[in-house]
Amino acid sequence: LINSIMRKKISHFLHGPYPATHFGPKACILPNPTSVMHIQDPASQRLTWTNPPSNVLVIRKIHDESLVEPFKELCRYLVEEKQLMVYVERRVVEDGTLKDDELFGSICNQLCTFREGFDDISDCIDLIICLGGDGTLLYASSLFQGSVPPVMAFHLGSLGFLTPFKFESYKTEVAKVLEGNAAITLRSRLKVKVVKAAVQQPHEEEEEGEEEGGQQQVLNEVVVDRGPSSYLSNVDLYLNGRLITSVQGDGVIVSTPTGSTAYAAAAGASMIHPNVPAIMVTPICPHSLSFRPIVVPAGVELMITLSPDARNTAWVSFDGRKRQEIQHGDCIKITASCYPVPSICCHDLVYDWFESLAQCLHWNVRKRQAGLAQPSDSSDTEN
Repeated sequence: LINSIMRKKISHFLHGPYPATHFGPKACILPNPTSVMHIQDPASQRLTWTNPPSNVLVIRKIHDESLVEPFKELCRYLVEEKQLMVYVERRVVEDGTLKDDELFGSICNQLCTFREGFDDISDCIDLIICLGGDGTLLYASSLFQGSVPPVMAFHLGSLGFLTPFKFESYKTEVAKVLEGNAAITLRSRLKVKVVKAAVQQPHEEEEEGEEEGGQQQVLNEVVVDRGPSSYLSNVDLYLNGRLITSVQGDGVIVSTPTGSTAYAAAAGASMIHPNVPAIMVTPICPHSLSFRPIVVPAGVELMITLSPDARNTAWVSFDGRKRQEIQHGDCIKITASCYPVPSICCHDLVYDWFESLAQCLHWNVRKRQAGLAQPSDSSDTEN
């Protein structure tokens, strides 16, 4: 009966019902066909292949000897049994443990290698398989600044909030994914551009040209902090070009729903399911008793600049990488990206998320309250 009820509930549109546009007998929303969006129900999002996948990128956590054997097992399975072309980062195969393994040598010679920042593999990868912790998924996201192939993540790291698969059954799970029809979660990313004061263009066309050049795709969060300075950071936050507040404290976090369970959660933000279209703004140790984290619609543009009277510069990082200094006159532009990370689910997008909350973050774990004792006699009940 419970399973039947759950199936009925899941069949509902996960984003909720389409809102009514007529209010009372005479009021309605002005129709605007250009602004109508058709969004697929997240619960019905399933992976399918237009052509059988042939190229697989395997990402392994570096400097972790416990992952050497799982890595070799997976590569051998993909190359020998599935006849797939496997791509790995060059520094992975240069590991001394792999070089000394003569039995794995024949497989190692068939692997395609690349170097981050030198070789572009974005157009030749059909599937990504991650072995490690959440950092492997963030690294996979950083390699693809445009469209991202489906990502299958195995939990072989410390936390594993974003890695739902167990490696013990990797052959069965990988075979299912290669056949298609797997549930996926589209994890939204942020498109971030740092515009330096010296290169800001006066003409809009030139500025748009600049913006396409050095933007970052961020899966978890953009963090603006005070860096090594002992002064409070003092930055202004704009929403769609309008100043909404100044942040005085250790900094501010702008995160996706996926990033809401990372640094933002440690800073006191709420945790948001990855299918909720939103951007979170969370202050870091604000020097104010009333500055609470906020959630804004995914369609807005956020901009962060140093306040004119800021005593020091600020620093920005993107998913913990590519940290750089922000000077007076620089600005950070943040919008939702149109290139999400399609993360393959182990069960489904609702169950996997709550399972991660319970297993990784011990969400709402406490000792159960004991029930009331039964009354021993009628006199106790009356008293």
